[in-house]
Amino acid sequence: MNIYVGNLASDVSDNDLRQTFEVYGRVSSATVIKDKLSGESRGFGFVEMPYKDEAQSAIEGLNGEDLKGQSLHVNEARPRPENRGGRGGYGGGRGGGKGGYGGNKGGYGGGKGKYGPGGGGRRGNR
Repeated sequence: MNIYVGNLASDVSDNDLRQTFEVYGRVSSATVIKDKLSGESRGFGFVEMPYKDEAQSAIEGLNGEDLKGQSLHVNEARPRPENRGGRGGYGGGRGGGKGGYGGNKGGYGGGKGKYGPGGGGRRGNR
């Protein structure tokens, strides 16, 4: 079972997370999510426990408990939505994947182009 752990202190490591959950059973993996650019903790992580009964005990036992001065938020992780509607490439199209360099203006790879529907881009539909 994949478990979401939120409200982590900035100095909590993967190992701290693993040790906290191992009290309740076997831990397959424990990961604190970090910012891609700065490498700083984003304040949440995920723990994978192979046995559902142990995972459920960990959720019930650790939700609201203190770890390094922070009250943990622990629950079963929800799957990521399949279509998260990204912002596209440079210049973007915030309306859900209209992307490309020129957003919804028909720039490289994006939106309706000047030269026809569906990503006409600079070269168009020739």
